[in-house]
Amino acid sequence: MAGKSVKSAEPLPLEGARVVDLSRLLPGPWCSQTLGDLGADVIKIEQPEIGDYGRFNPPQYREGGVYFNSVNRNKRSITLDLKREEDRCVALDLLRDADIVVESYRPGVTEKLGIDYSSLAKINPGVIYCSVTGFGCDGEFAQVPGHDLSIQGAAGILNPGGMQGTPAMPGFQAADYAGATYATIAVLSAYIQRLKTGRGKHLDVALYDSLVVLSNIALASALARTAGFSGKPELEVWGSNPRYAIYPTRDGKAVTVCLLETRTWERFCRFIGRADLIYEETHADRHTSHGDRAEVYRKAIAELCLADDRDALVVRMVKADIPICPAYSPDEALASPEAKGRGLVRMIEHPVEGPIPQIFDPLMRAGLADPQRRLAPRLGEHNDEVRRDLEARRQNAPAAAARSK
Repeated sequence: MAGKSVKSAEPLPLEGARVVDLSRLLPGPWCSQTLGDLGADVIKIEQPEIGDYGRFNPPQYREGGVYFNSVNRNKRSITLDLKREEDRCVALDLLRDADIVVESYRPGVTEKLGIDYSSLAKINPGVIYCSVTGFGCDGEFAQVPGHDLSIQGAAGILNPGGMQGTPAMPGFQAADYAGATYATIAVLSAYIQRLKTGRGKHLDVALYDSLVVLSNIALASALARTAGFSGKPELEVWGSNPRYAIYPTRDGKAVTVCLLETRTWERFCRFIGRADLIYEETHADRHTSHGDRAEVYRKAIAELCLADDRDALVVRMVKADIPICPAYSPDEALASPEAKGRGLVRMIEHPVEGPIPQIFDPLMRAGLADPQRRLAPRLGEHNDEVRRDLEARRQNAPAAAARSK
């Protein structure tokens, strides 16, 4: 089954649900894309001529951006200037029929535009309205733009283990994706709840809150100190544990070494002919620096890694059931047998860009998602189509109301 989707005769989970996406850049669009993958009809409202700022993020394909294409599939785009009364009325028509709204404005902006939850709930009491913000709808930093780096710094995870000096720049947008993930969970939970109660809900999903919740490991010692304990020894997963670290190989590449468990460590020691490195250790030793033994451990592991090229070493380690794995570059990761075998990256035909790669939703394997229904839209691509849909709904509304009596 590797790499194959499981096509189900059943409808997708959110088939028939209407999502209006008022968000831009990453967290909100990733959330609404996931809802679209799950079957929802997602209508993305964009500013005329400019659209979602993510359209301009490099690198580019022939015309569109890689970034934008990666978080906006399964959506229809309509351009509306929400400061113009005529366009705002169209937006309100869309919002009146929406099951779910995802927005990422700074707190207070939706009230000025008259599209806040309180206003919409009067015309659409069942709406699930998800506000995705940096620091939340209230609080000290509520008006601070919600950039990922700002939030990672405020969450206390840029200097794990209390390292001194200026922290390194993070290599992953942890706050953006934490918020996007919790926004998706929140929307799906509220949708299930609405099936029971018939009522909608306002969801205040802050990237800051979401990241702090996911950072319980990084904050473990601080949590202990908050409770009046020393917080020592610290859970060591930041490089000081020689058995859980990154090592260079002979060809100038690198591998990840994860020899935490006693059984795995013993297997490794016997593999390299160093049974003398085995000692009576406890489960509590697993995530420590290993004290006086650290340097001899590090030397033994480093010698093995530097004696071989990365890929050859990994083949040997996999065969020996020892978790030493490749540290791939981004290009290597996309082309790797692991990514191909799981079907995560596939080429799709784009009418403008030609064949382009797509990172597929893993829920596709269970038949819960279909990432192939729509490509990411061009700006305003569905202006006429969405307006025709609205007109058809207006015309059908009297007949539907009569049938319900």
